[in-house]
Amino acid sequence: MMSRAVIIGAGLGGVLAAAAMSPIVEEVIVLDRDDLPSGPEQRKGLPQGRHAHLLMAGGLDAMEYLVPVTSIKKRLLNVGAREISLSSGMVTLSSEGWLRRWRRTHHTMITCTRALVDWTIRSAVLEGSSNIEIRKAQAIELLGSAQRVTGVRIEAGTEPEDLYADIIIDATGRGSRILNWLTQLGITDIEEKNVDSGLVNATRIYRTPPGAEDFPLTMVQANPYVNQPGRSAVIVPIEGDRWMVSLAGTRGGEPPADPDGFLAYTLALPHPIVGQLISGAEPLTDVVLSRSTSNSRRYLEKARDWPDGLVVLGDALATFNPAYGQGMSVAALGALELRHQLKYADLAETGLSRRVQRRVAKHTATAWSVAVSQDVLYPGLKGSQRTTADRIAATYTRRLTRAATGSMPAAAALWDVTGLKAGPGRVLRPRTMLATLTGSPLPQLTEPPLTPAEREILRTLDTTHTKEASSSTPAT
Repeated sequence: MMSRAVIIGAGLGGVLAAAAMSPIVEEVIVLDRDDLPSGPEQRKGLPQGRHAHLLMAGGLDAMEYLVPVTSIKKRLLNVGAREISLSSGMVTLSSEGWLRRWRRTHHTMITCTRALVDWTIRSAVLEGSSNIEIRKAQAIELLGSAQRVTGVRIEAGTEPEDLYADIIIDATGRGSRILNWLTQLGITDIEEKNVDSGLVNATRIYRTPPGAEDFPLTMVQANPYVNQPGRSAVIVPIEGDRWMVSLAGTRGGEPPADPDGFLAYTLALPHPIVGQLISGAEPLTDVVLSRSTSNSRRYLEKARDWPDGLVVLGDALATFNPAYGQGMSVAALGALELRHQLKYADLAETGLSRRVQRRVAKHTATAWSVAVSQDVLYPGLKGSQRTTADRIAATYTRRLTRAATGSMPAAAALWDVTGLKAGPGRVLRPRTMLATLTGSPLPQLTEPPLTPAEREILRTLDTTHTKEASSSTPAT
């Protein structure tokens, strides 16, 4: 019989899982209940896709490995995505002050719309793998038992159909029914945790102003240490010579949906630079809101019993506050782990799926730690209480961030962890701890670290006539 993998969900996580399984089995079938767009268009069932997405270096590296027949980065850049240096290509106001811009380039990320990422990856995977088929079908339930899953029951026509496979992979995202399906198999001891800061995202697209095509990605981060709702804003350059401007506010500090309120929200942040820039830019869309932003994790790796033949990946396993830009990279790293664990394995091996699930959980845990350690600090949080460990982590993270405003070793550690190039243990290396304890050797910047040319762009665009636009500190 032909070896087969069935993947439920044709989003980014599902397509990357298909790429992971393509060299391992003879047939890969990807199921999705919706028609997929033929181009880089917003996909049904992905409301968060309309807001800013950052493809971190760790996730991009995993994608490049999974799809070796082409360069994912080159494909994205060829269709308009931007490569941004975390060290020199960003102007960032952190909770502890402005981060300096260092002349280093090996810490980078890709910015574009989520629709462009999904379409580019799906096209590359399908072009490079002749044994992958995408079918429109709705998964109803898993087939098999608590010991082994043998397939999935689907609705693709008038009658349900049983589709059997050597391995089933759930990549259905935030709306996964995996807990219901496991209950039907007799597995009910799954621990689940939700941490909800009440975050609301608001996004509007602008035309990039003439002359500002190379203006750095600009970000005012939320401050979790002042016992007030978190408020933030970011200008992300995307394809089509456009700026995607995304605001985020936790419970009690939610951004508004009306254009005047949108601008006012940016101007009321600890520094008005985002509002100053967009005040002179041409809006191309209305404001779009999204509220599906809570952190949710299913600890499947801790289940007493786990069926062979089943793996859960991506948002079906855990979702994160999108403010931290980790979802796509975690999905890619999970798919990469799937490839590594199954590459030379016998799919019929007892305990194989449990081993994969536990390995995937390690990548999930890193992103979860980054997101939740900050979200638990905001007032009005639902689903969790601050622990002693949270307080210790918050204190250290705050000191590290303060040091990173003027210390290259501290900044590099932050870039490694947020870019998912390293786990949380990266910030505990001796050199990083020393930088954290000694603090920044340079004085705090009082204004955004802009070059003279960038200051002139800001002055030209600013129609708010605020004094802050008139002066700025040169880039370091």
